[in-house]
Amino acid sequence: MNRMDTDKPLVNPQADEEAAVLEDNGCSLVLHNDDVHTFDYVIKALVDICRHTEEQAEQCAILVHCHGKCTVKRGSYSDLLPMHTALLDKQLTSEIQD
Repeated sequence: MNRMDTDKPLVNPQADEEAAVLEDNGCSLVLHNDDVHTFDYVIKALVDICRHTEEQAEQCAILVHCHGKCTVKRGSYSDLLPMHTALLDKQLTSEIQD
């Protein structure tokens, strides 16, 4: 590499694009525990709404029960909002966190 190459600023448009995507996917959909709904109800909701496998949904339901809450999905706010709304429609308590 010669001296002239080191004086040029390093520009990588692809890296900037990837960083924007990472920032956009920085939200978490968190499901909170309640004393009302059964494991089966929560599992079915996670499968139907968040497109979890049965095993993923069961693991999340156990974590919610044991720890009071669990991140059930990560993504952009716009991707998570319909899932959050659908969980609320099923009377489940969830929130989107940055």
